Amino acid sequence: MAKVKTAFYCQNCGTQYARWQGQCNACKEWNTIVEELIVKEDKPGWKAPTGEVKKAPKPLRITEIDSATEIRMDTGDGELNRVLGGGLVPGSLTLLGGEPGIGKSTLLLQISLKLPFRTLYVSGEESQKQIKMRAERITAQADNCFILTETKTQNIFRQIEAIDPEVVIIDSIQTLHSDYIESSAGSISQIRETTAELIKFAKESNVPVILIGHITKDGSIAGPKILEHMVDTVLQFEGDRNHVYRILRSLKNRFGSTAELGIYEMQGTGLREVSNPSEILISHKDEELSGTAIATTMEGMRPLMVEIQALVSTAVYGTPQRSTTGYNAKRLNMLLAVLEKRAGFRLGAKDVFLNITGGINVDDPAIDLAVVAAILSSNEDIPVSKGYCFTGEIGLSGEIRPVNRVDQRILEAEKLGFSTIFVSKYSKVSLKNTIIDIKQVGRIEDVAGYLFG
Repeated sequence: MAKVKTAFYCQNCGTQYARWQGQCNACKEWNTIVEELIVKEDKPGWKAPTGEVKKAPKPLRITEIDSATEIRMDTGDGELNRVLGGGLVPGSLTLLGGEPGIGKSTLLLQISLKLPFRTLYVSGEESQKQIKMRAERITAQADNCFILTETKTQNIFRQIEAIDPEVVIIDSIQTLHSDYIESSAGSISQIRETTAELIKFAKESNVPVILIGHITKDGSIAGPKILEHMVDTVLQFEGDRNHVYRILRSLKNRFGSTAELGIYEMQGTGLREVSNPSEILISHKDEELSGTAIATTMEGMRPLMVEIQALVSTAVYGTPQRSTTGYNAKRLNMLLAVLEKRAGFRLGAKDVFLNITGGINVDDPAIDLAVVAAILSSNEDIPVSKGYCFTGEIGLSGEIRPVNRVDQRILEAEKLGFSTIFVSKYSKVSLKNTIIDIKQVGRIEDVAGYLFG
């Protein structure tokens, strides 16, 4: 008979204790430690042994290891491929998190129907009929997509042996449970055990596995923090359910960059890839308005054009207000101090409100010049020309500093039809025969004099 062991786990961070206590020593949360039953016994692999003896790995010299680029599996989705770093890596484990109703299941079902590989979509939350109805709404039917409604990992592995899929999708990891752990689905030990079984399956069979993960009220993925350490890639699906646009970010990626960004538009027929994000980040106006400037920013290797909106008005309540949306408030205060001290603009007694359209957050310092142009435009009540865009970082002495990948930013502005781009005169621009006019400026006063006389 298996030896039954009782352990206590923190439901917030996953720390294990020998006995119950009120506060977790690791995360300092109260009343999060619960008792779970664990069965200690020898577990077989993800499938029955075939009689072959697996050889133990031997150490190799680093010069003997093959450094060839890993093979990628095209998902048929350009935005997901970009965020993953080129596609799915065979044998990898990818975790996708996001708020309820944001479109996680829709995204992965849509991808499973697009994939040219035999795909097994395992759902522990919806019936096969519900998934079929969603699939009919999303796209045409695919013969190589199999739907399974199951939560026990042992039964899932039996179906995997029968179907032999090339990609496995699990919706969601919090609904799975294993016979080897005597605790409810979604508990710390169940999540750890089922994830470990799926990792073993992925590595031994070289089949990529994609997991959907629930998130807590503070936005982190539910379950132990070790879950994010175990998987190869962690993706975050963000957005507001009241808006149609969704952003796919990479929080961890062992096979690529974490700076890439994917943008989707939620429609009645599913998620549409937004290949040109500038179409949603720049508003369309019939007339020129003051307080608006266009900036070029980079998300990973991808140039984006974003619209900066500023409103400067006399302080009504005595103390001036400084409010930002999508931009660092401390950096705004720094830029206002530079304008006051170095450029002579008196903004200390005025309210300043700043907004980046499209609902995105931008940390790139290259948009500083556009922020300054929008603030001065609103203060002078003179609109900036539609054909102008800006890229440059502002220093504390009022100088305009160069930014990285300036050539890519200029080409993106030229592609979208802008006539003039303002860059630092210290930037090394290697482009020739460009249609766009490149204005190289050194200080804020130069830009203000050019824009407003």
